Amino acid sequence: MIDTKWIGHELPLAWATLERGRLRFFAQAIGETDPVYSDVDAARAAGYADLPAPPTFLMSVDLDAGTIDAMLALLEVPLARILHGEQGFTCHRAVCAGDTVTVRSRIADIHAKKGGALEFIVKTAE
Repeated sequence: MIDTKWIGHELPLAWATLERGRLRFFAQAIGETDPVYSDVDAARAAGYADLPAPPTFLMSVDLDAGTIDAMLALLEVPLARILHGEQGFTCHRAVCAGDTVTVRSRIADIHAKKGGALEFIVKTAE
């Protein structure tokens, strides 16, 4: 059983300066076809300062920084036991190429289901 003492624990900060090439690559990888995600002129015409990041892009900032690996090591959970269950996003404003973002994550909950056969880790990121 994963120790619930870690609920509320803050994970290391993740940060990145968003680059156009990376944003274009990500948009292409997720099948995004809206030109605002690949063409600077289209993005600016739509009111963005530069290429906007697709909403799910910020998850990759957290992944690249090793935050999730650090969390699993802290909780002593082997990667082979992990199954991604769900994620949701609330976007307050667009972030664009050239912006520097910081992602603050914490362990929000740890709970079991099916009599302990399934354990869940809920991580929030802002």
